Amino acid sequence: MKIFWTKEALLRLQEIEEYISRDNPVAAIEFVDKLISVAEVIVDYPEKGRIVPELSIEKIREVLHKNYRIVYLTKKNSIDILTVFEGHQLLKKEEIFKGKD
Repeated sequence: MKIFWTKEALLRLQEIEEYISRDNPVAAIEFVDKLISVAEVIVDYPEKGRIVPELSIEKIREVLHKNYRIVYLTKKNSIDILTVFEGHQLLKKEEIFKGKD
């Protein structure tokens, strides 16, 4: 099974890193690296995450790391990381349903 990052998810990671790096560039890189590591574990355990409450779609799940949500789509032979965002926000459906690259 392979993992793919959508443009949306990569953009969100970049934004997270830029925001944290305002105060601590080293911590920003370490935190984004940890988000990526957490997402990579999904490949071995695709059912690990919970179904995203805002959508209630079996194949769209999320895992949490600290106060961030990593939303992904399970497919037969791959996992698509759809977006990453702060947990206090609701999922913006347009972020995951627009062109998944």
